[in-house]
Amino acid sequence: MEKYERIRVVGRGAFGIVHLCLRKADQKLVIIKQIPVEQMTKEERQAAQNECQVLKLLNHPNVIEYYENFLEDKALMIAMEYAPGGTLAEFIQKRCNSLLEEETILHFFVQILLALHHVHTHLILHRDLKTQNILLDKHRMVVKIGDFGISKILSSKSKAYTVVGTPCYISPELCEGKPYNQKSDIWALGCVLYELASLKRAFEAANLPALVLKIMSGTFAPISDRYSPELRQLVLSLLSLEPSQRPPLSHIMAQPLCIRALLNLHTDLGSIRMRRAEKSLVPGPPMAPGSTGSRTTGARCRGIPRGPARPAIPPPLSAVYAWGGGLSAPLRLPMLNTEVVQVAAGRTQKAGVTRSGRLILWEAPPLGAGGGALLPGAVEQPQPQFVSRFLEGQSGVTIKHVACGDLFTACLTAFSCSSNPWTGLSGKPAQPLSPFSFLTTPHSPDRGIIMTFGSGSNGCLGHGSLNDISQPTIVEALLGYEMVQVACGASHVLALSTERELFAWGRGDGGRLGLGTRESHSCPQQVSIPPGQEAQRVVCGIDSSMILTVPGRALACGSNRFNKLGLDHCSLGEEPAPDQQVEEALSFTPLGSAPLDQEPLLSVDLGTAHSAAVTASGDCYTFGSNQHGQLGTNARRVSRAPCQVRGLQNIKTAMVACGDAFTVAIGAEGEVYSWGKGARGRLGRRDEDAGLPRPVQLDETHPYTVTSVSCCHGNTLLAVRRSLATYPRLGNLRHGLAQLLSSFLPCRLEMHLPRVPKCLLRS
Repeated sequence: MEKYERIRVVGRGAFGIVHLCLRKADQKLVIIKQIPVEQMTKEERQAAQNECQVLKLLNHPNVIEYYENFLEDKALMIAMEYAPGGTLAEFIQKRCNSLLEEETILHFFVQILLALHHVHTHLILHRDLKTQNILLDKHRMVVKIGDFGISKILSSKSKAYTVVGTPCYISPELCEGKPYNQKSDIWALGCVLYELASLKRAFEAANLPALVLKIMSGTFAPISDRYSPELRQLVLSLLSLEPSQRPPLSHIMAQPLCIRALLNLHTDLGSIRMRRAEKSLVPGPPMAPGSTGSRTTGARCRGIPRGPARPAIPPPLSAVYAWGGGLSAPLRLPMLNTEVVQVAAGRTQKAGVTRSGRLILWEAPPLGAGGGALLPGAVEQPQPQFVSRFLEGQSGVTIKHVACGDLFTACLTAFSCSSNPWTGLSGKPAQPLSPFSFLTTPHSPDRGIIMTFGSGSNGCLGHGSLNDISQPTIVEALLGYEMVQVACGASHVLALSTERELFAWGRGDGGRLGLGTRESHSCPQQVSIPPGQEAQRVVCGIDSSMILTVPGRALACGSNRFNKLGLDHCSLGEEPAPDQQVEEALSFTPLGSAPLDQEPLLSVDLGTAHSAAVTASGDCYTFGSNQHGQLGTNARRVSRAPCQVRGLQNIKTAMVACGDAFTVAIGAEGEVYSWGKGARGRLGRRDEDAGLPRPVQLDETHPYTVTSVSCCHGNTLLAVRRSLATYPRLGNLRHGLAQLLSSFLPCRLEMHLPRVPKCLLRS
């Protein structure tokens, strides 16, 4: 111990004491386990030291590193890496009843998976995998497993420690006295995954016999329905009573659920420092000091600093960009280690929905959190940055869609059957309404519920009052319906049910609610639509609304200023006669302007004074005001007739979005175009007004697909998903992840992801 300085005792276990020490040579904190061996024979001591040498061979960023071992004062001393973030069990305990995000669960799980695979490939069994033996780094992002093999070292006491000390993780075959093998480690892995998903142990009982009975019968409560079916099935397979039915680690890694997490894991953690081999694996001549060992050319590359080359790191699977409101170029928003599939922009809000059903919000940092005074001589304000956070108190709630208005937000949610829909996210119980026997209706576990929060002006929250609400609250008047879509205007809301019933509430002037009046309503009102029409999608503008029907036709109501709803009756390319012009519609009315009244419409969006529509053939049409060139005709013409956007005739348009005086269109190949007013970065570039579509350059080096786009006032929010097939060679994954997967991916990965080139699988 002369090389170490004891600081304090950090733990006491069944076999000894754990000390936090300072290594004098480099002032590094280490852990030293002191294990008394007075009762060991000489042969047992030698066996213990040999076992430690085996543990020292393990070299993996998710395994606690063993530095050395020695005997001192009749005790075996094992020096190992210090993990300051505590144990996974402590991390779970601090969560109380707030369930973890599925991405977070998988982020931890795949690291444990990689570590356990590394241990098993060295023919070492862990024998005591549990959350108390899984440690975290100081940022609580990197997982490291420890305490493996010790039970084998101290074989005289290991059985008592494994069975009695931690009985909640023992496998059924161990309860029967059968030999411990790799499948028992996989059972323990399933217990850890269950604990991450449920924040409680899978098997608990008042006494050991009752616990053994539970384990032998495989009786445990299912995890929350908020998690994906793939994750729930993975838990069930790991906790199979029959060892042969538990999947091997290689098959677990081959599941798409884990492949995504493995790729994101490398992206998020980056390069983790590894210990270098003390000796070269391949004999060769000695290298000169400073030599890199690679072929070099005589020329020196301009602009590339000298130094070791860093491996390419694949990007995350998705990204969200924002521009406008002073951002003159697309800014990639922070993602919180998740994949965003849908976004919505409001006057001040930026929101998104993750693949696992969480609501993520992007907000400007508090005053004084960053930025600073403008430098002398500067002509532009510094670009505002954003911080991201998940919606608080979302335990048990899965969000499927989000829409934003002016200072308020509406969510379409899906409650699991185990959740109590009468309790709001704030924890305040709502009064049960007898006509809506929600808990006893024989519907699927996912049932669409509308929740709103924010400013209650004009009754846009739908709660029967004008009060503001800070926490998402259920719109109780719609609890008797299964909702499938919600859309927000500046101060009104439209919602659609599975039975194609349409509801509206909020500000009503101009007839934007489609109720036949200009009255406002603070509670949802059912809206009538013309016979023979079946609503498929709802869209809200500043002061108007539109419905896409099942045959691909459109109905609109509200203000038709500049013919921005296409309600004027006119032939293709002709101006409507004065008596054929419509200024407003109090009820939903079929569009009358050609070709909008003839061609099936695939997508439509309403701006402040203009609108845009995409036909089933991929053509983009605009109509309404062209004051700033937002119609894309290159001429500031004054016309009430719809026109096809110039510059997009040869591009198949997939979706379109309209802001206050600009338009954004997305091509089928992922191209992003914008045109119209360019002030304050509306177009995603430093242009002034542009009367024709021009590309918006995203910071993407790999092909991508745009999954969602939203414009509101002068802001744009856009989500992209990168293709798995475009990732760099999987050999870049740490520790040769491609070599690890190559033996089992060809037959499994191609079945689920047929677009992945075979060359990636052979890297």
